[in-house]
Amino acid sequence: MGWFSVRAMTTPTMTMVTVTIDCADPRALVEFWTKALDYEVKADMDGFFVLLGPKEGTGTGIGLQKVEEPKAGKNRVHIDFSTEDRKAEVARLVGLGAKEQEEHAVPGLTWTVLTDPVGNEFCVGSTNG
Repeated sequence: MGWFSVRAMTTPTMTMVTVTIDCADPRALVEFWTKALDYEVKADMDGFFVLLGPKEGTGTGIGLQKVEEPKAGKNRVHIDFSTEDRKAEVARLVGLGAKEQEEHAVPGLTWTVLTDPVGNEFCVGSTNG
């Protein structure tokens, strides 16, 4: 097998379409995430899995999946969002039920760690503070 064949086999052919959040009650998180992202419910599989997506056009979906075990510790993967007005966006999300955890900054980026109403971490960042 030549170099060309090996390279062709290792080229990704997949696309990210959904980020799934494990939770005890998917339907309980629908209101928060649909308002936070201006999404709507695209599918509800008997409350076991709820798929959220943009009201118009395409974009990465958010899946809410029922799991029996409770959340333990920090999420190993979380979602990062970007905005021009981080402080206003954080205030809006807190008004929807998020909890502000901490703020971090490095040269050129400031971000706030928040949790959704059941404790799943996500971040809101901005390059202009």
